[in-house]
Amino acid sequence: MKNIPYARQTVGKDDTQAVVDILRSDFLTQGPAIERFEKAVAAYCGAKYAVAVNSATSALHIACLAAGLGPGDLLWTSPNTFVASANCALYCGADVDFVDIDERTYNMCAQKLMDKLLKATRKGKIPKVIIPVHFAGQSCRMDEIGDLARKHGITIIEDASHAIGGRYKGYPIGSCTYSDMVVFSFHPVKIITTGEGGMVLTNREDLYRKLLLLRSHGITRDPARMEYEPPGGWYYEQTTLGYNYRMTDIQAALGLSQLAKLDRFVARRTEIAARYNRELAGLPLVLHWQDPDGQSAWHLYVVRVDAGQTGKSRREVFDALRARGIGVNVHYIPVHTQPYYRRLGFRLGDFPAAESYYQEAVSLPMYYSLDAKEQKYVIDILRQVLA
Repeated sequence: MKNIPYARQTVGKDDTQAVVDILRSDFLTQGPAIERFEKAVAAYCGAKYAVAVNSATSALHIACLAAGLGPGDLLWTSPNTFVASANCALYCGADVDFVDIDERTYNMCAQKLMDKLLKATRKGKIPKVIIPVHFAGQSCRMDEIGDLARKHGITIIEDASHAIGGRYKGYPIGSCTYSDMVVFSFHPVKIITTGEGGMVLTNREDLYRKLLLLRSHGITRDPARMEYEPPGGWYYEQTTLGYNYRMTDIQAALGLSQLAKLDRFVARRTEIAARYNRELAGLPLVLHWQDPDGQSAWHLYVVRVDAGQTGKSRREVFDALRARGIGVNVHYIPVHTQPYYRRLGFRLGDFPAAESYYQEAVSLPMYYSLDAKEQKYVIDILRQVLA
């Protein structure tokens, strides 16, 4: 039986050598490879600053803290995301709520955001932070979301964990053109990998300085940022409560090597998506609509099973594909339906578009090394299952 996962990292000899070079160097962590990786990602995206951390979850956490999110504050995000996009608010002692998704892009809907902000304004409960999530690699309508945020004085943190290498209205995702900060993930199933790892990008120096402190215990060795006169070269100060969220030089070296192949990775994913679009057209599936203002990085390729036409449920299609060695998956169970969030007061029916999408969604295999023969097998078996 075949074994075709929904996602897989691509690590070459150049990546391996980059890691070996670090292992033979003087620094395994807190060394120069970190800054090289940060500068390279910032330059690729057109942002001024970047701060590498040990995961995108850590990146979201310190981004929220840098934005001043705390007890009594409110954060809004999408229900169609991994739980980290919401959990980061709770880590800060803040409350969380959701904005339902657009039925075509599965991203936070700008119109629903505007409607919710109007109601929130009347109640005096405006969020301090909004985290739009670029689901599957496609950007949200960031010009519209950014305009709404500016009018209300809201900090925007883009969760672009799926989207490095994508673009929106001609700008690279990560440029912070429409936001205060952008978060990337380098988990193995993402576009490029550092094993585990994440990064926050920003164009604001004040946020950059806060992020650097929060990443590493709140400690500074810069005399200009100390409260007391340094008694000697050994001296450092903890000026705020920070965390050990540092990335290692081993991870950064892998990331820098992978970054050199990012455009090639995205181009291949785009080819795979185009073939899926051609071959699956006409089947009882809803294909993922793409906003012409953007270029997806194609982290995921999601279809929706039209049970009314097929007479088969998503569960039946999912199980049949898995039984034939095709490692399909589902992204995502709406966050507000998780038991923990239900205990916070959320209920089924709160965000109907996300819930409807979830009942039908299946993620097909999508990764750089998926070859034409494997993709044909996926398509052929899916046709058989839907027949």
